[in-house]
Amino acid sequence: MIELTDNGLYCPAGDFHVDPWRPVERAVLTHGHADHARPGSRRYLAAESGLGILRSRLGRQADIQGLAYGEAIRMAAARVSLHPAGHVLGSAQVRIETDDGVLVASGDYKRDEDPSCEPFEVVPCDTFITEATFALPVYRWPDGAAVARDILSWWQANAAAGRSSLLFCYALGKAQRLLAELARLTDETVYMHGALVPLVQVYRDAGIRMLPTEPVSQQGRKADFAGRLILAPPSAAGTPWMRRFGKHSTGFASGWMRIRGNRRRRGYDRGFVLSDHADWPALVRTIEQTGARRVLVTHGRSDVLVRHLRQTLGVSAEALETAYAQTPEDEG
Repeated sequence: MIELTDNGLYCPAGDFHVDPWRPVERAVLTHGHADHARPGSRRYLAAESGLGILRSRLGRQADIQGLAYGEAIRMAAARVSLHPAGHVLGSAQVRIETDDGVLVASGDYKRDEDPSCEPFEVVPCDTFITEATFALPVYRWPDGAAVARDILSWWQANAAAGRSSLLFCYALGKAQRLLAELARLTDETVYMHGALVPLVQVYRDAGIRMLPTEPVSQQGRKADFAGRLILAPPSAAGTPWMRRFGKHSTGFASGWMRIRGNRRRRGYDRGFVLSDHADWPALVRTIEQTGARRVLVTHGRSDVLVRHLRQTLGVSAEALETAYAQTPEDEG
């Protein structure tokens, strides 16, 4: 039902590729991160709620067809529908049905509650393609609302000490989730690095409730950021841009912060465990719930997950080599 080609995952029955890494005639996209949504293809199909993100990434001239979650269309000899993946706004699992059965390509996904995107939907299938970004038993996520409370406490403690709080996070998915989680706890304005501004606006346009934000660049060179929370991409850490904040404390929000040594090596004062990917228990639970008899595991610790599925669950599993997760944009 799916073949690995030089251009990516190809469905012969439907004559389309899923998240191709080279330009193709017809691409079905799971979400808008750069390793999954690449420019140059002639036509695209994606979830309606993710169109704003994709147009910002692929350009207004791109031919992108939006499809509502659960709506099925015929593509040659395949029946295709998209279902929520819970990863970022508009992320989707691709369900492909042919005479040979049902395959679901899940893209990146998470099972945790997230006020900034649609919740994951379990889609029964015969073959399931899963990610393995955090496929080690050590990766188990705390409740996102509890993490938001920890971030607010850190922010308030820094404010009491006259420090600004610089929280580093990825531009698509993580920044918006932080703003949505914190909006349940406060109404304070958050300041942002310019790289985060466009995609935060895309989420606002989609109706996602988040804290008010202002660009750092519009505050003037003598602005006092003491007591303020500033969001920035990891690429801004250690650059001259940080000098304007004076006395400050740094934090990083990512699933990688589950390992304390990662925070020390990266030089952050605080690490907050918040991921846009499934943790180990969620990966295993999801695979079981799909009822899939065959599982293809891609990017991350595929070796560990494949071994567990074979030895513990008795599932037919194998690794699938792809070109995903090769950009720093979506690392957890």
